[in-house]
Amino acid sequence: MSTDRLGQLSEAGVSIWLDDLSRERLNSGNLAGLIRDKHVVGVTTNPTIFANALSNGAAYDEQVNDLAARGADLDGTVRELTTTDVRNAADLFRDVYNATNGVDGRVSIEVDPRLAKDTDKTVAEAKDLWKTVDRPNVMIKIPATEEGLPAITAVLAEGISVNVTLIFSVERYEAVIKAFFAGLEQAKANGHDLKGIHSVASFFVSRVDSEVDKRLNAIGTDEAKALLGEAAIANARLAYDAFEKLFATDRWKALAEAGANAQRPLWASTGVKDPAYSDTRYVDQLVVKDVVNTMPEKTMDAVADHAEITGDTVSGKGEQAQAIFDKLSAAGIDVPDVFRTLETEGVEKFEKSWQELLDTVTGQLNKARG
Repeated sequence: MSTDRLGQLSEAGVSIWLDDLSRERLNSGNLAGLIRDKHVVGVTTNPTIFANALSNGAAYDEQVNDLAARGADLDGTVRELTTTDVRNAADLFRDVYNATNGVDGRVSIEVDPRLAKDTDKTVAEAKDLWKTVDRPNVMIKIPATEEGLPAITAVLAEGISVNVTLIFSVERYEAVIKAFFAGLEQAKANGHDLKGIHSVASFFVSRVDSEVDKRLNAIGTDEAKALLGEAAIANARLAYDAFEKLFATDRWKALAEAGANAQRPLWASTGVKDPAYSDTRYVDQLVVKDVVNTMPEKTMDAVADHAEITGDTVSGKGEQAQAIFDKLSAAGIDVPDVFRTLETEGVEKFEKSWQELLDTVTGQLNKARG
């Protein structure tokens, strides 16, 4: 008798989102099948996902040819191609969106990563993406850089739903939540109905282990090696602890009474990079109600096949998680530097992917124009 592990995950309060989108997934019925059979209730995209999608297959050729014939420039072509996929995916998830009162059925699209250090341009791009996709169940992704924090507030103040991405440290996550509160307060003052605004905060998981493990192995002591693979899950559990504390404050209660929806934590970067570790650890070790887990299909398949879903594996583990970070510091890990490095690399990776995307589309446009 088969076990529906993804169903168990969903019943435990975890919203399952796919960390991928392509024209091929949409056209083939793959995404519709995941909604129907795998409890998938949302999709996230990023520059790397779109770079991979547009470099593989001919699914975009017809639209590229049409845009080339109309004289579209490079940035306009990229905008048309990516927002078309997001719009079509949003339509596919519309029933989920309606059934969950807007909590799920969400499709996220990221602002141009080259704008991650420019507040004003990030705000303008977010507003333009929201208008271009023109679907109530889209979320605009804004990176949680220092320059991104005021952009998050400003975009929420316009009544736009936001997925805050590239969060690595609990300290930055707390700043994100406060930026979210400020955005909702301004949205209310601007006359927006808070019930219609939704947000998630994407806390990156596996990359923390990759960076910390590299440094632990370089230290090489028995004390250091005993901490391999401990940092990422502990960091996420500390983030959830911060979520519970800040969403129990009077500031939040006032917003909730005005109809606001809590900003849910989202576990991102949940594909396991070290083959020595269980390929489901960033899912089954982070089960708790009112969170999202966005996972690559490979991870989703692994969870469906052999994950052990045993209920809540997060609540009440804050002290235990903090003890792990105390040990990491004692072993010689510069924890703040880990997070600075990860944020810098995260922005750089997305900028590189965006450039790859631009290069791919340039080649496709040149080919279409003969």
